[in-house]
Amino acid sequence: MTLREKYQHLRARTEAICQGLEAEDFVVQPIGDVSPPKWHLGHTTWFFETFVLLPHAPGYAVFNAQYNYVFNSYYETVGARVVRTDRGNLSRPTVADVRRYRAYVDDAMGVFLTTEQAFSSALRELLILGLNHEEQHQELLITDIKYILGHNPLLPMYPTHYDKPAVPDVAAGQWVSVPEGVYEIGATGQEDFCFDNELGRHKVYLPAYQLQRELVSNAEYLAFIEAGGYADFRYWHAAGWEWVKAQGIQAPLYWHQLAGQWHYYTPEGLAPLSLGQPVCHLSYYEAWAYAQWRGLRLLTEAEWEVAAPLLNWGSRWEWTESAYLPYPGFTKAESAIGEYNGKFMVDQLVLRGASEATTPGHSRPTYRNFFQAPARWQFTGLRLARYN
Repeated sequence: MTLREKYQHLRARTEAICQGLEAEDFVVQPIGDVSPPKWHLGHTTWFFETFVLLPHAPGYAVFNAQYNYVFNSYYETVGARVVRTDRGNLSRPTVADVRRYRAYVDDAMGVFLTTEQAFSSALRELLILGLNHEEQHQELLITDIKYILGHNPLLPMYPTHYDKPAVPDVAAGQWVSVPEGVYEIGATGQEDFCFDNELGRHKVYLPAYQLQRELVSNAEYLAFIEAGGYADFRYWHAAGWEWVKAQGIQAPLYWHQLAGQWHYYTPEGLAPLSLGQPVCHLSYYEAWAYAQWRGLRLLTEAEWEVAAPLLNWGSRWEWTESAYLPYPGFTKAESAIGEYNGKFMVDQLVLRGASEATTPGHSRPTYRNFFQAPARWQFTGLRLARYN
């Protein structure tokens, strides 16, 4: 598949994710972590315009110079921007304006990509980064749309027109063993693509350990709730216990109790909780507390990567015990692209795997996702481990 074909397929999938939304849905921002769908559409378009077309396509005329302020996310090198928490206050540009912007840039990119044979290796790498960047925003779109509609008191249904993978039920828990040893983790740089935070490959020592082949299920997590897990401080970090009390947390996000039965918010609206499905939308605090209740623990990211070939993974992002920090020898790229990952390596925890919201083919065993401990609007779950 050529870069042009990949680009066109990618952009069509983003549109498919938003298909079926009402105009009002495109502007809502219930919390700071959630960006309005309209902003995602504009930002991913801005990325290609700013980093590809303007510096590399001779004669390209910017669509609207003010959009750099509106759709820049966090790139200090590129200039000032709308504060993240204010993205939902932007009634203009309208959804129609953003779609015109998207079509304008897509037309220009279509022409530009016909010259692919003349691209330098650096330009090709930049374009592939841009494609992976939009795939990240496709996942954010799915999670943000769910949060926007899942916090509407009507709990509306919403169609999913994109290629959404099925999530199999969790099989009976089976433990697998990894022997003590020195292992290598991280990307080599020879892969088709990896983010800079996956580089460079390095050795780690791991004591012998065991981990469950499957993720924790809704049924298993429900037992923690019914045992009073959210009311017993003994299972929680101090920060987690304060979070539970301050937020009144009693169950995972999107769980609702109706007539004594637990339900879960889905694209089809509220549905009875499927006990066999892997538990989802947990914070790190909840994942850690559950592991404590079971007398077990979470994995480190090195343990997860080494064991990945033995596991059933990909339906939930999995919290690890690892702080999000640079690997040995990590260096940031020059210019604005260097702001992509490195400056976020503080106060966050690593998640491994992928989820049903992840664009197919986007993840890999070396992929390092990361969020703050209270975050749970992503499709996050957990896997248990123990030392031999």
